[in-house]
Amino acid sequence: MPNQKILIVDDDQNICELLRLYLAKEGYETLIAHDGEKALELFEQNKPNMVLLDVMMPRMDGWEVCRRIRAQANTPIIMLTAKGETFDKVLGLELGADDYVVKPFDSKEVVARIKAVLRRCNPEESGKEGVIQFENLSLDMSRYELKVKGKVVEAPPKELELLAYLAGHPNRVFTRDQLLDEVWGFEYYGDSRTIDVHIKRLREKLEGASEQWSLKTVWGVGYKFEAKD
Repeated sequence: MPNQKILIVDDDQNICELLRLYLAKEGYETLIAHDGEKALELFEQNKPNMVLLDVMMPRMDGWEVCRRIRAQANTPIIMLTAKGETFDKVLGLELGADDYVVKPFDSKEVVARIKAVLRRCNPEESGKEGVIQFENLSLDMSRYELKVKGKVVEAPPKELELLAYLAGHPNRVFTRDQLLDEVWGFEYYGDSRTIDVHIKRLREKLEGASEQWSLKTVWGVGYKFEAKD
């Protein structure tokens, strides 16, 4: 363990070096880019296991880098945002980021988030194996593969984990805070809109699949995967 590559993308060399030291101490191999164009070049050449991606950078910002990575791969992305504004967080999640960390951050917290995301993406380590099946829906968490009407549907790891948790407890209502705790697996410093964004994206992928089940909003409470008997 871990023997995995982490691409660190930030125009602040001190932040890059600090993260590199912490990650090297944990056994990770690191790659560093100080602008968006270099980040994409290193990503395509090295196929890292994860990307830590700053938002504000020269030559190409983090939003565009995230878009371009998502267009070709489901590699987990953790956004590094300086302000932590709700708009920034939601935009990052809409573009396909799996998590975000607000600067200034504790390096130990970043490492903990990295480990948690990588565990979820590694079925041998996560132990979240098994297939969840409903009409026209198959979710194989041993391979992180979602099929709708028999066709594979691409989705980031976080969306699959949220769907797996809800569908694994059919007809049970969960609050947003419960879903944050259960799916993220550790104390999460985000807000409930994180869940709303992921639910919206899942609904778009699952729309019209079946009348036997659906992702339901329980107003004033949270969400549930409703399955008919």
